[in-house]
Amino acid sequence: MAGRIRQADVEELKQRVNIADVIGDYVSLKSAGVGSMKGLCPFHDERSPSFHVRPTVGYFHCFGCGESGDVYTFVQKMDHLSFTESIERLAQRINFEIHYEEGSGKSQETGNRTRILAANTAAAEFYVAQLATPGAAAGRKFLGERGFDKAAAERFGIGFAPKAWNELRDHLMIKGFTEEEMLQAGLLSQGDKGVYDRFRGRVIWPIRDVTGQTIGFGARKLFDDDQGPKYLNTPETPVYHKQQVLYGLDLAKRDVSKSRRVVVVEGYTDVMAAHLSGVTTAVATCGTSFGVEHIKLIRRIMGDDSGLGEVIFTFDPDAAGQKAAMRAFAEEQRFAAQTFVAVAPDGLDPCDLRLTQGEQAVRDLMDSKIPMFEFVMRQMLSNYNLDTVEGRVAALREAAPVVADIRDSALRPGYTRELARLTGVDVSEAQVAVSNAVKASRSKGMQTTSEGARTGYAGTPTARPVPAGSEQPEASAESVPEGPRVFELKNDPSTRLEREALMALIQFPELVGSDLAADAVQSAILDPNLATVRDAIGANINELGGETWLDRIQNDLPQDFKPLVTQLAVAPLPQKNEDQTQTYCRGVVVSLIERDLVRRKSELVGRLQRTSVDQGEISREIQRELLELETKRRQLRED
Repeated sequence: MAGRIRQADVEELKQRVNIADVIGDYVSLKSAGVGSMKGLCPFHDERSPSFHVRPTVGYFHCFGCGESGDVYTFVQKMDHLSFTESIERLAQRINFEIHYEEGSGKSQETGNRTRILAANTAAAEFYVAQLATPGAAAGRKFLGERGFDKAAAERFGIGFAPKAWNELRDHLMIKGFTEEEMLQAGLLSQGDKGVYDRFRGRVIWPIRDVTGQTIGFGARKLFDDDQGPKYLNTPETPVYHKQQVLYGLDLAKRDVSKSRRVVVVEGYTDVMAAHLSGVTTAVATCGTSFGVEHIKLIRRIMGDDSGLGEVIFTFDPDAAGQKAAMRAFAEEQRFAAQTFVAVAPDGLDPCDLRLTQGEQAVRDLMDSKIPMFEFVMRQMLSNYNLDTVEGRVAALREAAPVVADIRDSALRPGYTRELARLTGVDVSEAQVAVSNAVKASRSKGMQTTSEGARTGYAGTPTARPVPAGSEQPEASAESVPEGPRVFELKNDPSTRLEREALMALIQFPELVGSDLAADAVQSAILDPNLATVRDAIGANINELGGETWLDRIQNDLPQDFKPLVTQLAVAPLPQKNEDQTQTYCRGVVVSLIERDLVRRKSELVGRLQRTSVDQGEISREIQRELLELETKRRQLRED
């Protein structure tokens, strides 16, 4: 195929790119021991981190769902790219020049996604330039009236779509984009009389993914003759899925990860106002309600596994805001973090609050938050006439499950008393109602098996991708057979020793040293799966370590054993102190070798006992071997 990427570039790029930096754009990673990092898996929903990354070997593995691979595999799966596109994306990331073996440039078949992203980038630049033109006066006025100056517009990449029907189309065609590509990107619409610009006469916000790439746009109408909706977004495209994107997350992700706090507001201008006021963790949904996919995205960025984080929602106090609050509360249990609601005085959203009361008022709003379950409980009770017995009973019946769902059981008694006070019933009645709701919730949870249910977030194991190798198959998302997995090995002391010795040999071969490594690969391994890995290590022992060490081991294994090697390469060592890593690695390998020496000694002693007195030469040979084994054992202990 024309434009094939040179294999040497594929390998060099993989060595140059830091896999932890790439994955860190999607997942909050923290140290998990010497040379190992971990976070919440982006491929399945989980409460405790089981997703491990080892930058020194360039691989990741999830011990919850089984996904694993290298940096190319990760980018392919996260961004739905072909193998070639993942290479080009990573090359662009570090300004690495790639070469094509055939032809003089890129393949003509690099995939729609790359072209769509390029078209979006060009369109964003076009819209920004248009905001400075005389025809965009209405757009500048709109922004100015909301307290956003030129610097604010530049910070968020705000632009303007001219009222003309084909101005963007003509501009992008000059740059080499086709109408078909623009239609696929959602930049054009198709009508009875042909194609035309989707956004016309509107203020434009670029919508970016966590890596900062423009994947779509949001547009607000300005003119009365615009018959479209107040806000118009990019339709679903190969790169834009509104249920999986949060506006402003590309700007907020670093502070979200650092502070473990995220603020969910309701619109683009609210995100801008919050960030400009110093609330730099604000994000918003894009033309859709807050849902499960948004929760997964936030949890990965936050590293939401300790329960110490905060998720603050800002809702309007009107009926629509209350409805949004109830939808968010329905999924609240998916967070480990504590959830809160912040409602401004007079029902002002962050944009209007900043405009009328200043930036400090926006910051104060976040400090005035109340627990979400308290907000929801009060909203529920407001729907009932508490002056009647029927109203109090019905209110208690509906609000009791809210108190029952409070994760911190220590808070329940206090809120049970609060519920009794608000509804005007005896505390004992409220206690009975909450107790019954707790029992019902537990019964329901035990029967629930859907993803994200309260009974567990581990998900189901999925097929593992083929690690990127010497070829560039466009369908490289093929899965390999279910090979043995590290945590499915026996957990007896013997198998643990074998597993950890092989981990040391794979992860830190240079620290183990060539002499010990040579003895280790000659030692007996009782687990047959680990014995196969040992043999692959032994096949490469003459060239110990190096950048291609893991790849060479993988290449000498059957396909279904490759995931096991990846897991051994990524799994954290028990040793946490970096200064003692060499001591640990050599020590565990020595233990494996010494165990084998003891086994061999036992066999020789047995042979010696079975040797008759007239077989003196054989006896002397056995005794000589026993002496050599004992000498070797002493040397191992001295080293």
